[in-house]
Amino acid sequence: MEDTKRDIRALTKEELRSFFEANGDKAFRGNQVYEWLWNKGLHRFEDMTNLPKATREMLEAHFAINHIKVDVMQRSDDGTIKNAVRLHDGLLVESVLIPTENRTTACVSSQVGCSLNCSFCATARLKRMRNLLPDEIFDQVKVIDDQSKMFFGRPLSNIVFMGMGEPLMNYNNVLKAIDKITSEEGLGMSAKRITVSTSGVPKLIKKMADDGVKFKLAVSLHSAIDEVRTSIMPFNTQFPLSELREALSHWYQKTKNRITYEYVVWKGINDQKKDVDALIKFCKFAPSKVNLIEYNPIDDGNFQQAAAESLTMYQTMLEDAGITVTVRRSRGKDIDAACGQLANKAAKE
Repeated sequence: MEDTKRDIRALTKEELRSFFEANGDKAFRGNQVYEWLWNKGLHRFEDMTNLPKATREMLEAHFAINHIKVDVMQRSDDGTIKNAVRLHDGLLVESVLIPTENRTTACVSSQVGCSLNCSFCATARLKRMRNLLPDEIFDQVKVIDDQSKMFFGRPLSNIVFMGMGEPLMNYNNVLKAIDKITSEEGLGMSAKRITVSTSGVPKLIKKMADDGVKFKLAVSLHSAIDEVRTSIMPFNTQFPLSELREALSHWYQKTKNRITYEYVVWKGINDQKKDVDALIKFCKFAPSKVNLIEYNPIDDGNFQQAAAESLTMYQTMLEDAGITVTVRRSRGKDIDAACGQLANKAAKE
């Protein structure tokens, strides 16, 4: 049965201090509890060893800690780890640890399912159940940090919001989670090592810029031609490329941070010279980088990886135009952990 007690991690440090004062205890107990929750990532009141037993029992009576649990952990042949993460209400999301020689990246989810409807993505086929709370996002990062130390002997170095969901459709909770992750009272990670990837919600990209965020921005673009983009990302009719470009221009003017475009090339969809010409034109208004991503099939055969010659054409034309480009090989394909493959198969099994 679901615990009806309030999740203590919904309280600010000031609210925790006030709670202790109102219950006849010292305000500094709030600081101690806050540190246990966010700096040490503790999940049980009884483990808060610098609190008197009576204080821990009082917390137990009033609050819950609705932490996530790793339901299934899968390890890929290439070292990638995928976690099927069970939330306190029984719903599942997935997160991924991606190791390379000199870094470990956490790919985290921001929604159960997704608000958008990209036809090439397995997650988009799931019904959007709800947004993740800040502590549920934080917990995914803490779990992967622990796994990185355990399996690779080093802490987590980077975080990408490229898991399940559209992060900007859960704007407030994503920013609160990042505040906790980057705070010295939390995990103390640098915001420059965090990338939020969006399919492109212009109004919220502008809001991020105006809010002065310090993390990096990536945009899942996949085509710089409206008709083509709409055919694979139907929400493009609501947020056309002209509006996206205007928002990204605003982002660059405010932050001076270059924009990364995530871009998959598919056979017969966006593998022609005109597609590259349009992409080059789109990239020119602000410093940018293009990640050409290997496509990971999601079983239905409607989308197929473009020929190697098409990727070479993209790479050559972009470089000739002075645009930084990398070809990103997918990791964790054998456990359905690669880009676009997160679909909660564990829940179905």
